[in-house]
Amino acid sequence: MNILIRELLAGDQASSIDFDSSFTVDSELVLSIEGQQVSYTVKKIPSNMKCYSDEQFEEASDVDFSAYIDNPDQIIYLAFAGNQAVGEIILKRNWNKYAYVEDIKVDKSYRRYGVGRKLIDQAERWAKAGGMPGIMLETQNNNVSACKFYESCGFVIGGFDFHVYQGLDKQSNEIAIFWYLMFE
Repeated sequence: MNILIRELLAGDQASSIDFDSSFTVDSELVLSIEGQQVSYTVKKIPSNMKCYSDEQFEEASDVDFSAYIDNPDQIIYLAFAGNQAVGEIILKRNWNKYAYVEDIKVDKSYRRYGVGRKLIDQAERWAKAGGMPGIMLETQNNNVSACKFYESCGFVIGGFDFHVYQGLDKQSNEIAIFWYLMFE
C-alpha cells in the first residue's frame, strides 16, 4: 500500500477528517519498576471496545488547526492512501524541549499497513530538524497494541501516572504511561 505523509496545509479541512480510532481492550500492562527501569507484563482482561471521541472533550471542538500551519513549534502531518486521509499526527515542541505527540490516529481499517510507523518516522525527522533531543507521548496501559507499537519504534517507558484518567472517571483504573524516543 502506497502511503503519502504530508504536512497539513492552509486549505485542508483537518477538523472534518474523521478516523475510526476505536481499539479493543482485552489486556493491560502490569508495570514494575526497578531503579530507573520500568518493565511490564501483559495481563488478559475481559474484552471491550474503547474510543476517545473529540465530542467528549469540549476544548477539542474549538481547536484552531490554523495555528499549526507554518509554525516552527507545532505541526500536523496527515497520512494519505490515495486521496483519502487515513492517519494524522499532531506534534508540538514541549516545554522540556522534546517533541510531544499531542495525538496520533490511524483509521482502524488502515492499521497494520505501516501508516503509524511512517507518521512516527516523520515526527522523528521533524524533531531532529528542530534540534529536539527526542519524542515523548502518553498512552494508557490498557491500549496494549499502541504500547507494543511504540516499543517497536524504539520508545521506552519514562514514567507513569495513576490519576490522569480519574479526571474523566473517578473509578478508572487506567494508568497513563509516558513513552520516550531518545535521539543518540
